[in-house]
Amino acid sequence: MAAGSHLLLLLLLLPWLVMASHSPPGCKIRITSKGLDLVKQEGLRFVEQELQNITVSDLHGKEGQFHYNISQVKVMDLQLAFSDLHFQPQQHLVFNINNASISLRFRRQLLYWFFYDIGSINASADGVRIHTVLQLAKDEAGRLKISNITCNASIARMHAGFSGTLRKVYEFLSTFIVTGMRFLVSQQICPSLEHASLVLLNSVLDTVPVRNYVDEHIGIDYSLLRDPSVSTDTLDLDFKGMFFPRARENQELENHAVEPVIKETERMVYVAFSEYFFDSAMHSYFQAGVLAIELQGEKVPKDLEVLLRATFFGTIFMLSPAVDAPLRLVLQVSAPPRCVIKPSGTSVSVSAFLNISLVPPGRPAVQLSSMAVETKLSAKVFLQGKALRVQLDLRRFRIYSKQSALESLALFSLQAPLKTLLQLTIMPIINERTKKGVQIPLPEGMDFTKEVVTNHAGFLTVGADLHFSKGLREVIEKYRLAPTTPTYPSSRPAEPTVEPHQ
Repeated sequence: MAAGSHLLLLLLLLPWLVMASHSPPGCKIRITSKGLDLVKQEGLRFVEQELQNITVSDLHGKEGQFHYNISQVKVMDLQLAFSDLHFQPQQHLVFNINNASISLRFRRQLLYWFFYDIGSINASADGVRIHTVLQLAKDEAGRLKISNITCNASIARMHAGFSGTLRKVYEFLSTFIVTGMRFLVSQQICPSLEHASLVLLNSVLDTVPVRNYVDEHIGIDYSLLRDPSVSTDTLDLDFKGMFFPRARENQELENHAVEPVIKETERMVYVAFSEYFFDSAMHSYFQAGVLAIELQGEKVPKDLEVLLRATFFGTIFMLSPAVDAPLRLVLQVSAPPRCVIKPSGTSVSVSAFLNISLVPPGRPAVQLSSMAVETKLSAKVFLQGKALRVQLDLRRFRIYSKQSALESLALFSLQAPLKTLLQLTIMPIINERTKKGVQIPLPEGMDFTKEVVTNHAGFLTVGADLHFSKGLREVIEKYRLAPTTPTYPSSRPAEPTVEPHQ
């Protein structure tokens, strides 16, 4: 009876346990079959370069009185016309090469009694078939890696052309030589591709940002939440997509946002961002204490200063012995801003307070008023290269007094000039920083082109095509002697921040 009760309890809790184990991603990337076609073109060039560098052991033997030695085998040319790269559920990429040909040249040495012959032989391996399956997985750091590879290679036939004094003798021995060379060459193909995948291609994947500092205040966590999900047409990657304050790097912000859902397959790649992605950035900046701006003295727009001195603050000025003292305006965000993404657009709601004070030289500041500020900003999100950028525009602005309704009524005449202050003075500062952007988790040498942003309920997607600005070989050579990408590189494109005392 007790066992049955435990089983029933487990069945009731199972849906909750499944939901708890599936953390929603803040950022999601989908690579489609069209994107894979582009990767295949670059990958094929890379495979050709690797196979041209294969090392084949010397072949030597004895047949009666004939002693032969084949050495210095060199690949002269490859023809990999028939190739295919496709997805294979659940976590695999399959790379096939069929009916390829490899042209070889090697050095020959032959001893027959007292006759000694030396020269070169041209050979060709035809009907080359290579079948490779790459298994993709999340490593311990949360980075996408090629975790395993299975490879099979075969050569259907091999032909060697002989010349020289002992050509007839070589033709007699060609069966032994060609059979041995075909075996040696086919045995070197898979080890070369295994090294290329597990070592060289993984070094390219090491260039994908995982957990990096964005600027001096915050960082971003792009670690994978789980192994990639592969269907026959797509590869989906779920990233944490969470910003964090550098002073509290281990802090976790719980994700209650809608999980991005990508249904499209027309473009090469799709990147989706939930409201959580943007909220965590603003929450981190808020916790870092940098969402504040201070204007004092000459930095206060003259028109606004005249208006402040001429309106209801005039009564306060008359009571103050420091009427000619400079003004100080401090705009401080009072709660983490919130992002709302709808099909009609993206907006950011900000609550703040504005303190207005007189600052007599050499004397304590005299606070004139403290008012609450509520604003709504429209956000235009776009992608350029690999940088996600945001341009903000002030849409709504409201101020009210925290002390009394009467003072709120008196503040009504200040709403328009203060809104103008924000538009002309503060918004340019913010947008100057947002245009720096934050990097999207793509390997070095790969960029987005022809980006189109689409809003949904709770998330937005960026559909784009891919472009190789650098070849795989160029990236590999760049990092060949360099250590693995550090966990926290010092400089990355920065998400905007508004610093105090600007």
